[in-house]
Amino acid sequence: MFLLKVIQLLNSRKHPLSKRLSCLLLVFTTCFVSAFPLGYNSDLLFFTDQIIRLLPPTQIEITIPNSKTVWNVPEPAELSWSTKNIPVHKTIQFYLVKDDMVIQELGIFENNRFAKNIRLNKSLQTGNNYRVMGIELFPDDPTNIAKYATPFFTINGMKRPVRENKKETVEKATVRNTFDGRAISYVNELEVNGETITINIWDHGRKDGDIVSIYLNGEAIVYKYYLTYYKKAFELKLDPAKANDLFLYAHNLGKYPPNTVSIEITDGAVSENIILNSDLKSCEAVLINVKK
Repeated sequence: MFLLKVIQLLNSRKHPLSKRLSCLLLVFTTCFVSAFPLGYNSDLLFFTDQIIRLLPPTQIEITIPNSKTVWNVPEPAELSWSTKNIPVHKTIQFYLVKDDMVIQELGIFENNRFAKNIRLNKSLQTGNNYRVMGIELFPDDPTNIAKYATPFFTINGMKRPVRENKKETVEKATVRNTFDGRAISYVNELEVNGETITINIWDHGRKDGDIVSIYLNGEAIVYKYYLTYYKKAFELKLDPAKANDLFLYAHNLGKYPPNTVSIEITDGAVSENIILNSDLKSCEAVLINVKK
């Protein structure tokens, strides 16, 4: 207990040397207590927990993007941030969020305060309801994880070329926009070389008990599947005469809503990864066309 009091006293001082002495003493005491016999495990766990609680709190503040930022797809994006009590060698993960739904993982970066040339998904739609969220990875104190979400900012999506083929226009106008009382929003449109494709699905982010179904043209091709980190492959047959709608249907919200699934779509020659989100009121979807 005497060592705990000393560490507390050093942490309370503002001089930088006090912080360094506190860290050195923390390392020494951790190594010292680890040498005790196994019979003292409960005491050691208590002591270690008390030491961790003395670590200074960590903080993240994202300065770019801010409320005045405008990202234009497909131009590369930039991130800028500041931290407190997070070493340079530590890593931070950043996500792009829209209406509280994760729509793209921007990357994991060392704590060097700046990242550039970040590629944005070409399927991002124009809107002023985007935010970036940052989270500290592998914190020394698991009870104090630094997190930060920016104010809302604007993204200008790519302008899609106007197609002159009237038949295609009529067919795309008839794709479903609701299913089982849930709204369907299309986040991407792909073109493949053949009628037969393979999809691989796995949990995007944390494994939290998500149970989902995948529908192709209104028919379940994956039903009540429990998502894991391992890829699960399914072979699909497309209709070459129309735009095929593939959408994600959530049966629960898991521990961390919404349900988010990574899907790899391949036709044997090329492949593309997309991320779909779903909750109990809405589904995200992708249109797949067979090249003619």
